[in-house]
Amino acid sequence: MAISLSKGQKIDLTKGNAGLSKICVGLGWDTNKYDGGADFDLDASAFLLGANDKVTKDEDFVFYKAKLHPSGSVECGPDNQTGEGEGDDEHIDVDLSKVPAVYQKVAFVATIYDAEARKQNFGQVSNAYIRIVNTANEVEIMRYDLAEEFSIETAVIVAELFREGSEWKFQTIGNGLKGGLMAVCSKFGIDAN
Repeated sequence: MAISLSKGQKIDLTKGNAGLSKICVGLGWDTNKYDGGADFDLDASAFLLGANDKVTKDEDFVFYKAKLHPSGSVECGPDNQTGEGEGDDEHIDVDLSKVPAVYQKVAFVATIYDAEARKQNFGQVSNAYIRIVNTANEVEIMRYDLAEEFSIETAVIVAELFREGSEWKFQTIGNGLKGGLMAVCSKFGIDAN
C-alpha cells in the first residue's frame, strides 16, 4: 500500500526499496468549473539541480519541448493539453542509477501553459497530486495530494527527489509561485527571456 504524504514531509525512497532505480513520477489534476473558453493545459517538468539548488546548464530543465535530459536519466512523457482522462495526466520517468553525481536534487514542477493570456491560475485546479510508481512492478510507492488552496499562482513546485549519501529521498514541497514557468526557471537559474 502506498504511503500518503503531507506538505513538507520527507521520506526514504531507496532505503526501504532495495534495487529500486526506475520510477515514474505521475502528476494528475482536475479543473474546477470554468467557462473562460480555453482549455486548461498544465505541464509537468523537472529540473536537475546542483548543490546550490540551481541547474548547471539549461539542458538540466526537462519539459514538453526538451523531453530527455542529456544523461538519459530523466524523461518527460507525452504532453496532455487538456487534462482529460483517468489517472495521471502527465508523467516523468526517472532512472535514479543514471542521474549524474553532480546533481543533488530533481525538482518536479507543474505550471499552467499560457496562464496569463487565458486568465487561469491554480485556484481553478482541484484534486492535484504527485505519486511515485516503481516502474519494474507498477506499484505505487507514495502519493502526495496537494490540499493547498492556491489563488493567483500559475506554477507549483510540487516535490523533489534528493540525494543523501548513496540513498534517494523524496520531499513534498507544494509551494506556489506567480509568473508561471518563467518564474520557476528564474528561481532555478535559467534565463527564460
